[in-house]
Amino acid sequence: MGQFDDKVAIVTGAGGGIGQAYAEALAREGAAVVVADINTEGAQKVADGIKGEGGDALAVPVDVSDPESAEEMAAQTVSEFGGIDYLVNNAAIFGGMKLDFLITVDWDYYKRFMSVNLDGALVCTRAVYKKMAKRGGGAIVNQSSTAAWLYSNYYGLAKAGLNSLTQQLATELGGQNIRVNAIAPGPIDTEANRSTTPKEMVDDIVKRIPLSRLGEPEDLVGMCLFLLSDQAKWITGQIFNVDGGQIIR
Repeated sequence: MGQFDDKVAIVTGAGGGIGQAYAEALAREGAAVVVADINTEGAQKVADGIKGEGGDALAVPVDVSDPESAEEMAAQTVSEFGGIDYLVNNAAIFGGMKLDFLITVDWDYYKRFMSVNLDGALVCTRAVYKKMAKRGGGAIVNQSSTAAWLYSNYYGLAKAGLNSLTQQLATELGGQNIRVNAIAPGPIDTEANRSTTPKEMVDDIVKRIPLSRLGEPEDLVGMCLFLLSDQAKWITGQIFNVDGGQIIR
């Protein structure tokens, strides 16, 4: 028996990296998992892997910046599994993102970036919250970052906005017994991070982390499962650092 038996979870950006780790962990704990990603090939591979291990999963294509796409994701989830209990807003533009300044970044790129990395969490929440309420409530976890408290151009700006969005949505949705929290990881050893952040920059960051290493996707799983579970039933509107001690606030 798993702690999420008979529950249904959507994880966006679950076609690889941290999202994949979340999806697989939820499935191991008994949840039916919707592996949602704009990368349909990656999503299908993760869903097939979960099913191969005896879990229940469905790959669904989604562009989290598009309300119609998010609504279709929610509708497919309900059609397949009967409802929605949990949402993990993990999708983001990060791997291969442009490194630029706020004052010089191409404006169209900036708008696209923010439509995914900030607005996407709101778009997906709007698509699922009524369905969660019909089940008596639920829980949402947003993927923030320690970048919210550091200089990190529009990436950090999006994550700071996501922290505030978490608090605002927790206030709006609490009356429907829907909890909203966020995880703020430090630097995590993923392919997306390796392809985006220069190695010398990563090495410098690690030198200043008390636990002296990059995080792994599995380091975040425990916090995600906790925040979705009934163990956290009186926790909402909070941002939890999982960062090896990188940020003290």
